[in-house]
Amino acid sequence: MTIGKIISVEYDKFRVKLFHSTKNSTVSIDGHIYYFGNIGSYLKTYNSTGDAILCEVVSILDHSTESKVYSSFNLDSSRELVIKPIGTLNSKDEFEMGIGIFPSIYSDVSIVTVGDIDKILTETKTREVTKGIHYDIEIGYSKSLINYRISIDINKLFNIHTAVLGNSGSGKSNTIATILQKVYRKKNNCANGAKTILFDVNGEYLKAFDKEKLNSNITVLPYKPNNTDDKYTPFYLPYYLLNLDEWLAFLMASDKTQKPFWDRVLQECFKFYKIFNSETDVKSTEKYVNYFKWKIRGILSLIISQIDSDTAKVTAARGVILRCKEIVLNIYSDKALSDFLQEAENSCLLSFGNNSGGLAEFVKSTIVDDDNAIIINSQRLRPGDYFDYKYLRVAVDIVLLEEEARGNVRIRDFVSTLLSRLDYFMENPDCDFMRNSDRSIFQNTETYLKECFGIANETNKNQLIIIDSSEVGSDILELMTSVVSRMIYDYRKKKQNNERRECPIHLILDEAHRYIKKDADYILKENIFEKIAREGRKFSLYLLVSSQRPSELSSTVLSQCGNYIIHRIQNEIDMRYVYSVLPYFSDDYITKIKQAIPGEALIFGNCVPLPLQVMIDRANPDPNSDNCIINEEWFKEEI
Repeated sequence: MTIGKIISVEYDKFRVKLFHSTKNSTVSIDGHIYYFGNIGSYLKTYNSTGDAILCEVVSILDHSTESKVYSSFNLDSSRELVIKPIGTLNSKDEFEMGIGIFPSIYSDVSIVTVGDIDKILTETKTREVTKGIHYDIEIGYSKSLINYRISIDINKLFNIHTAVLGNSGSGKSNTIATILQKVYRKKNNCANGAKTILFDVNGEYLKAFDKEKLNSNITVLPYKPNNTDDKYTPFYLPYYLLNLDEWLAFLMASDKTQKPFWDRVLQECFKFYKIFNSETDVKSTEKYVNYFKWKIRGILSLIISQIDSDTAKVTAARGVILRCKEIVLNIYSDKALSDFLQEAENSCLLSFGNNSGGLAEFVKSTIVDDDNAIIINSQRLRPGDYFDYKYLRVAVDIVLLEEEARGNVRIRDFVSTLLSRLDYFMENPDCDFMRNSDRSIFQNTETYLKECFGIANETNKNQLIIIDSSEVGSDILELMTSVVSRMIYDYRKKKQNNERRECPIHLILDEAHRYIKKDADYILKENIFEKIAREGRKFSLYLLVSSQRPSELSSTVLSQCGNYIIHRIQNEIDMRYVYSVLPYFSDDYITKIKQAIPGEALIFGNCVPLPLQVMIDRANPDPNSDNCIINEEWFKEEI
């Protein structure tokens, strides 16, 4: 049905004069009611090649003046519309964003019917389920076409990174829960083919995936660090699976000065562990005594080599020896080693400020098995190797003594923050989930991913894994999400050929601005999520990023997303940031986003042929994200 003609053509908008006979803004065609006179509704016109140009109403005008020219075309109505071109539907019913050939002046403007929309959305409207494979999910109702159900292409939604953005209370959690529920309720879900890991920062998603209410054959595994809740399984992140950079991040250590120090600490800790936990060598005590003597001799030799007075050298040496006595008691009390340290202390006597070479003679006469000690010293800790964290403090003391013997007298000041964080790791209950993992189950990264997440595990077929991190601190949250994601990325990167396209993994990052930051305060020097955003698609590892503060998100992660579901955003800084990083974002989107009601979202990207304003279906069951009803709480009857 034609309602008017174009009277002005500009690059980004057309003016439409309505016919005098177009009295109303609604029309009934084949039993369907169409609203064409409201903002956001669709109209179409044609160019010289017969292609239909889909347009959106962006402005409604009323001019009381009449024109003879307009009258000759039956355009004597005072009503005008301004429409914005969106895309082109060619003669083969193929829709593309943008316009090649523009319409001419006085081209007819018509109603966009359900049939037209079906052609535009043909990929998700005409394909039937074949061999158990589903192609789309219905996500909600169109705001522009009344009562029209909107479907999203499953493959195009999940085969690239997606961002769900919006203020608190705008409906992000409901959208994520709805999308997953729609997929999981489809028949023929393959346990080996689906793997979604959801980092639940607010502890609200488990309610949405209740097994009885979900009515689905998928299995959900809920985790929680330091768990005391029967609804959850305890989550562990073994400390020995952290690489050097992740340790530095957790300890808040500086990359330049403290990285070499902590690397040496980890290496020493590993050596002590290997000495005392050798399953085949019964002479571990002898090895330990010999290695410790070798280390002490080296430290004392460094002190003697300093250009200083005997008093200064002996004072430093006595300090080392006394500290070593404490270290010995911390690990293993051995008489031979105790006697050795006592002899060392006796060699530090002074007579009128002169040691008379006593300390040097002791060091020279010390007999150790150098070859055996060098073999132990050459052992290197590799990422993923097990070591006992109980030796960390001893290792710290040894490295500090060595540094001070070299003349680095301020080393303790430089690493004071690091040592405080080490005490936090060793003693704080918040870190129990890092310290108390079962080594027999989580032997290395591969077994950890297999047993904890069911990756490459035929017996663990949980499709959805929820990690409730609502009770951990920001630094623990940042570390936990980064380490898990890094291990999964490293695992997927090893895949070759067709294996890269099998068993995809999706990471859903709730409140992502808390651990995917754009500023320099990110504790990990290399943001693993930026690497996944850039390269993860090649290894079938995808991100779904949810945030209420897009201005605090990494611009790299946000710009690599191919799909955007944007709920209400009213903060001007956040809006400008979204506008700056998105590849296609017109000014009128801002108005739509600001005026959106809770549950309403603007969807655009690979998953839909054109930007769509959609009222998202209510998740059933819904996540535990409802707001408090203040007046009911204030005035309810006391029990």
